[in-house]
Formats: sequence, C-alpha cells, structure tokens
Amino acid sequence: MIEILIFHLHIVGALYAFTKNWQTGGLKSGILALLIIGLIFTIGWALTNPIAWLLMPNKWASIWFSQDTLSLVLLLIPESIFFYIFFVKDKN
Repeated sequence: MIEILIFHLHIVGALYAFTKNWQTGGLKSGILALLIIGLIFTIGWALTNPIAWLLMPNKWASIWFSQDTLSLVLLLIPESIFFYIFFVKDKN
C-alpha cells in the first residue's frame, strides 16, 4: 500500500516538473524533464533494490511493508533532494 503512495508522489512530481519546464522552456524541455525523472527513478530503484534485500530479511516482510517498499523509501530520500535542487528551487 505504501508503494502506491510513493508511485503517486512520483507521478505528481513528474507532472510538476513537466509543467514547470514546459511553461519556461517549451514542450521539448518538458519532455526532457520527464525523461530525466524516469531515468533517475529506474536507475535508482535498480540500485536500491539489492540494498533493501540485504537490509531486510524475507521473514520481516508483510502486506504493508516489504523489501520493495523499503527500496522505494530508500530511493525517495536522494530523489527528493535531486528533485528539489533541479526542479523546485529557483535558479535566479
């Protein structure tokens, strides 16, 4: 269930980045922002998944919190810093 919340946060963040870059730089810039977010998400999830499987034994997994949830939570921390620096903070 927590995975769904994290995926929805990613969708909202991607829509925000697309809209902000689309308004300032055009459609090409908006699509590039979506591709960067998608690339960071896929590479980050591929890197945090083995870390989560090492940190959390399989017997601790439940319906609410599993190894995949832990990997998404571990990914959310650096991803939110990246998102803030590149998309939220004003460059002026």
